Amino acid sequence: MSYPAPIKDSAPNNPDAPRTDMLADYRRVRTLSEHLCEPLAIEDYMLQTAAEASPPKWHLAHVSWFFETFLLRPFLPGYRVFHPRFEYLFNSYYEQTETGFWPRPERGLLSRPTVAEVYDYRHHVDAAMERLILEAAPTQWAEVSARLGIGLNHEQQHQELLITDIKYNLAYNPLYPAYRPDLAQAPVADPVPLTYTGVEGGSVRIGASGEGFAYDNESPRHEVLLRPFRLADRLVTNAEFREFVDDGGYDNVALWLSDGWGQIKTHGWRAPLYWRASDEGWQEMTLAGLRPLNPAEPVCHVSYYEADAFARWAGKRLPTEAEWERAAEGRAVQGHFVDDGVLHPRPAAAGPLQQLYGDCWEWTASAYLPYPGYRAVEGALGEYNGKFMCGQMVLRGGSCATSQDHIRASYRNFFYPHERWQFKGIRLAEDA
Repeated sequence: MSYPAPIKDSAPNNPDAPRTDMLADYRRVRTLSEHLCEPLAIEDYMLQTAAEASPPKWHLAHVSWFFETFLLRPFLPGYRVFHPRFEYLFNSYYEQTETGFWPRPERGLLSRPTVAEVYDYRHHVDAAMERLILEAAPTQWAEVSARLGIGLNHEQQHQELLITDIKYNLAYNPLYPAYRPDLAQAPVADPVPLTYTGVEGGSVRIGASGEGFAYDNESPRHEVLLRPFRLADRLVTNAEFREFVDDGGYDNVALWLSDGWGQIKTHGWRAPLYWRASDEGWQEMTLAGLRPLNPAEPVCHVSYYEADAFARWAGKRLPTEAEWERAAEGRAVQGHFVDDGVLHPRPAAAGPLQQLYGDCWEWTASAYLPYPGYRAVEGALGEYNGKFMCGQMVLRGGSCATSQDHIRASYRNFFYPHERWQFKGIRLAEDA
């Protein structure tokens, strides 16, 4: 299955691109969302097995609602909404839109609108967006193009959520059905040795540089004082995490933060989310179905608590987000992304600072907080990031479900420390 090719310097990361380029990029991003749903059975579209894992049908409609709400209704004269109640059904959490929203845990309870109607909604929005991109008044274009950049990056985020939610929903099924049985698998091999690269400390600047698209939570760029440190050259592997499991890591209270130990007691965690014990050894649920655990692949789908406990067990620590950005800045964004069509983390090659981008999001030791001088934008769009700056942890680098042109060194992802369903892995650090 081939993926639409990205356009160099295109709209998601270049809001100053010509309108024809932005239109081409709009079409590319929208096409990929539908492309990712092609392997689904019609029954899969409305499945929701956890509050945080939305149905594919909802994702497809919500990203269309975003364009309709923040671009078409305010900027396209005479725009006719597709359905007057969709703004209530497919709003996610924007309180300032004044329409309210259907409860998140109950998105899978709605058999209507049908999947066909959701696709009709998308195509209705697409036709109007093409008109807006080509016909918006010059006096409005700066605001339209800025919001378009947000909308396209927003849809790319939901493409990643589509993949991870589909995986969670299918893994819930005791038949362990495959989303795509044709997905390539890495050869089973031993991991490359774990080595470390030293990184100089000092006063460094982190945050968005001002070139290309960035979310508001990546700004302002500011100075941070770092001590010299050493960063692992690859992600922690399944083989290494299996040693932690076999050594009784999930039974050793001394390794765990209090809240993490509570999660173990409450939910009975004994291994990463998609590991399954069998008579033949550990297996792992993937988007290609259940298969033997590959020791060289990065361990994935672990919570912050598990990452922190493993680091303590290994005598190391997790890097801060400033350390991670310091190590990554200036390096090419290369790795395994959704563009590859593999949809699973791959073993690392030998060499310094491998897998910084792609494969798995990397937990950091940093709480998700505003940078010094941060101000959320006014209005409903200001709810996109700012109101979540409490109780969550920062992850860096993207995953095998992220689009390559969506990620950058300053990108800050954030999740609650107990959540495991995203492609989240571990990179170790230590003081120099």
